[in-house]
Amino acid sequence: MSEKLSTALSVAQKQINQMLTMQDAMNSRVSESWRSNGYEWYRAIWVECAEMLDHHGRKWWKHQEIDIAQVQLELVDIFHFGLSLRLMTGDSVDYISSKLAKELHQGTGENDFKIALENLASAAVTKKSFDAKALADCMSLMNMDLDELFRQYVGKNTLNFFRQDHGYKEGSYIKIWHGEEDNEVLANLVKTLDTGADDFQQQLYAALEAKYPSA
Repeated sequence: MSEKLSTALSVAQKQINQMLTMQDAMNSRVSESWRSNGYEWYRAIWVECAEMLDHHGRKWWKHQEIDIAQVQLELVDIFHFGLSLRLMTGDSVDYISSKLAKELHQGTGENDFKIALENLASAAVTKKSFDAKALADCMSLMNMDLDELFRQYVGKNTLNFFRQDHGYKEGSYIKIWHGEEDNEVLANLVKTLDTGADDFQQQLYAALEAKYPSA
């Protein structure tokens, strides 16, 4: 293994390790017993794949533009579910992050987005598993590297915590903020903050709090 590749995998593993920790915290926020609740994470993956195809375009009988930003957001959502599935194996966070770093770096080289997406959905349907290599193919074809995945994941994870803290599970959460969906508000706020800051997540949460309609 070259020194450059070794360094890249080390950085990737550190980022994935952090995301696994954040995912465990988010799942525990929803339910402390999430590992034994029988949640169908695999089903959430293939449903997201179907939704993503609409944003990418599947209707050959009409003109469609690829909504890259929305497709990337769906990929981030899928990664949340994929991390949860991997955590369900009972393996250590370090082992999972090391394995995912390699799979996300490798991909399979598939150059047709729809096929790559179908591979991702197929693994979820037939094996109830998360195909990280297929996700890597989808990311590559949408100009999304691991740094961008990490940036968007931290943002969405923070929004998910914010939702839970403001009545999402109880049904009282407000999703449209002054005419914009909260995902859009999130995307705009992230652009104004330093994603490399140690307290980025805390800054983002405070910014969401300031923008929330009921605040």
